[in-house]
Amino acid sequence: MRFTASTPAKRVALAAAIGVGLLTATGCGYINPQQTASPYAASDGIDANVGSLQLRNALIASSGKEGSSPTPSADAPGRMLGSLYNTSSNDLSVTLTTPGQSTVSLTIPSNGTIRLETDPSPVDFTNVGGVPGSLVSVKVSDGTSTQDVQIPVLDGTLSQYRQYLPTPSSSASTSASPSSSATASGSATPSATASH
Repeated sequence: MRFTASTPAKRVALAAAIGVGLLTATGCGYINPQQTASPYAASDGIDANVGSLQLRNALIASSGKEGSSPTPSADAPGRMLGSLYNTSSNDLSVTLTTPGQSTVSLTIPSNGTIRLETDPSPVDFTNVGGVPGSLVSVKVSDGTSTQDVQIPVLDGTLSQYRQYLPTPSSSASTSASPSSSATASGSATPSATASH
């Protein structure tokens, strides 16, 4: 049997066509979306952007108990957890208002970050406006943009949040207004002002 010079080229073209056909038939085509390219909150909290403010893994820890009452109440205190990032070159005056009309104000320096779990001034709300297991619509403002953000309310069922559950006495003590400070690295300390 005699082969011509064009036979190897035809074999390569045929093999390539079969390979492309197999990839397309098995769903491995290049047009399928990649799940890793889709942003999502990888934990219990939510992510949201409001103007120059980025909220990451935001949630509210609340026992849902008001005073000594054993039944869950939407009027219970709660502590906000997560991280707040200022993506602008100016300081941001941020306000967070729950459906229970509890407002906390804080300042994030330019290009600064506040990690609420480790900050010495906790962001405590005196009235969350929702029971654990619900989503509450928190009005978030960065001074120029305002948006309602649906933030989950979690209780101490998950052990990592138990230490952050406020008691009625601890949430009442947040009415003081410690000042905000920034370090050279751009981290920030919030000034928490709870209004009732």
